[in-house]
Amino acid sequence: MRHRKRTAKLGMKSQHRRSTLANLVCSLIEHSRITTTIAKAKVARRYADKMVTLAKKGTLHHRRRAVAFLRHKPAVAKLFAEIGKQHGDRNGGYTRIVRVGQRLGDAAEMAILEWTGTVTAAPEPEQGKPAEEPKAKETKPKEAKAPKAKKKVAEKKEEGAAST
Repeated sequence: MRHRKRTAKLGMKSQHRRSTLANLVCSLIEHSRITTTIAKAKVARRYADKMVTLAKKGTLHHRRRAVAFLRHKPAVAKLFAEIGKQHGDRNGGYTRIVRVGQRLGDAAEMAILEWTGTVTAAPEPEQGKPAEEPKAKETKPKEAKAPKAKKKVAEKKEEGAAST
């Protein structure tokens, strides 16, 4: 029985799982929003929140702990410079998961994992500028084409009428 064993295995061995989660968190830091499966998003959210907590503390020891997990120094630099300060007044809940439906290939439930400071909806238009509506594609009306058999019958009728 697996009582009190809370590790989400995600169908991977431990080294692969650790690398995958580190890469997901690095991508979240770099792009502020990632699309992944719901199971991976729920596990990556735990680690992303822990990395923000380290960034808020901001000491050299916490930076080294973040580098040890993420193994990507530019991502750690952005984490400590921007994201840690962005969430300085929050006590937790730095990420949100938005479900987006099923993946076409295998029907896996997909989700967007993003920082809570970002906006999920489309950005609102700026003040003073009217919102631009998407232009519909203009199409030319197609000419009705008669099938070849009907054309031949019509031509024969015209020739018959002209000869008589």
